[in-house]
Amino acid sequence: MINSIIKTKVVGIDIGVKATSYAIVDVRGNIIDMECFPTADYININLFISSLCDRILKMIEKNGKYEEIRSMGVSAPNANYYTGNIVNSGNLPWKGEIPISAMIRDRLGLAVAVANEAHARALAEVTYGCAHGIKDFVFISLGHGFGSCMFSNGHVHLGNIGFAGEIGHCSIYPKGRECTCGGRGCLEAYCAASGIVKTAHEVMDESDKPSLMRDCTELTPKFITECCDQGDELAIEVYRRTGFVLGLGLANYASVFDPEAIILAGGISKAGKWLLEPTNESFEQHVFHNIENKVKFMYSSLNDDERNVLGASAMAWSVKEYSLFK
Repeated sequence: MINSIIKTKVVGIDIGVKATSYAIVDVRGNIIDMECFPTADYININLFISSLCDRILKMIEKNGKYEEIRSMGVSAPNANYYTGNIVNSGNLPWKGEIPISAMIRDRLGLAVAVANEAHARALAEVTYGCAHGIKDFVFISLGHGFGSCMFSNGHVHLGNIGFAGEIGHCSIYPKGRECTCGGRGCLEAYCAASGIVKTAHEVMDESDKPSLMRDCTELTPKFITECCDQGDELAIEVYRRTGFVLGLGLANYASVFDPEAIILAGGISKAGKWLLEPTNESFEQHVFHNIENKVKFMYSSLNDDERNVLGASAMAWSVKEYSLFK
């Protein structure tokens, strides 16, 4: 018997630290509908999955037939593509190993692909963004965490058990700051949001110079960028130090991997020249001399919110189709 329902849609889900977004996406990458809700509202993973699946079902019912949905893709911090589990995420409210793929599949009866958020975002760039046509590149996501993904010869490189590319948890300073992963001196501890704020406090403690940052009760990287735009010397110093560390880490990465490009995305990347100029200077200072001046730095061309669900949806098309309702 021939199935008359053509599966022309998938669901893309991005589980972020602040918000979880979900969307119905068609075969051309058009977002048909998209919504979000606060992740932190659910400290119990079972209640989170229940709410997420109920919301997805309502969205599907509002936008056509359930039978039109082929599969689902999930992007999340510390998610493992091979196992479908979120593993020991330091930034999400649930600890340990969470079988996120199985939990959603069992509730909704569809195939579910799961990957680290940087993996999903890199797929979005390859499919719809600035990495289209580039075979060897590194994708870096700078926000609450430090995500990274490597594409080698046109394919994502995941490594032996799925955790390749975790440059954010490589130690730059062995006796440095404590990281959310439990290690010390990790790149993430200096270049993700909380690390940049710590650097800002260090810079202010070391100097008596006036700064707009001193009057801010809750510093953020965005506010520090705004201070830079107004010529604040200490704010500029914050990103100079951050860029030095980021450039050093990326130089080590590039010296091993030899990419054509490094693509920067996420809220921290919006610091623009204040971050990119010292990063590029440090990178060229430390990278293997044979590839000096041969690696392009690029910014993501996609909207941050849409990139995440588009990357998850791109994964959904690649997973083997499965349904409880065939």
